[in-house]
Amino acid sequence: MRIDIVTCQPDLLVSPFAHSIVKRAQEKGLAEIQLHDLRRYAINKHGQIDDYVFGGGAGMVLRVEPIAACFDELMAQRPYDAVIYMTPDGNTLRQPLVNRLSLAGNLLILCGHYKGVDERIRQAYITHEISVGDYVLSGGELGAAILVDAVVRLLPGVLGNEESALSDSFQDNLLAPPVYTRPAEWRGLAVPDILLSGNTPKIDIWRHEQALARTQERRPDLLE
Repeated sequence: MRIDIVTCQPDLLVSPFAHSIVKRAQEKGLAEIQLHDLRRYAINKHGQIDDYVFGGGAGMVLRVEPIAACFDELMAQRPYDAVIYMTPDGNTLRQPLVNRLSLAGNLLILCGHYKGVDERIRQAYITHEISVGDYVLSGGELGAAILVDAVVRLLPGVLGNEESALSDSFQDNLLAPPVYTRPAEWRGLAVPDILLSGNTPKIDIWRHEQALARTQERRPDLLE
């Protein structure tokens, strides 16, 4: 998978992609992540990429021309399965969408900034508008990092045990059950006996029951 990210703050994304699972995915050649500095496509020598809001109001808006120039250059090199705009008024990111995006070959992600981007960019290029939650960040970079991490970890060969991703929260529309490791007892708190029994079918039933109970308690909306 190749992921191109267009941003006016590329340095914010260097660290998230230089560690852990995303780093290993790149080292294995399973994912290629390229950052594109929007200021390279500025409309003048002063590096301008934004302007005032038509109609008045506070804040600045990313202009059409720099984004279009960057997009046109990238799209001339390869087709994209999804062109994504990270924005607080997009669809909330959920696991089913992450699963679908993990099947893509090429993704193009635009990070919003300031008051957002000129609406005509959204009309002309964007296929998916994604929010990581009902709150506002300073820009779309951190949201893009979340999206990339969620997608890349699902690529075949990235995780040491691919079944691990299948048992994550939300994969079956349930929260994951509680998990334990050694020691079997700590400060008077013991691991449930069923997990020490070696009876795999009964353990599977217990885990499913615990997942249902936890979902009912914490996220009953998922059960609807």
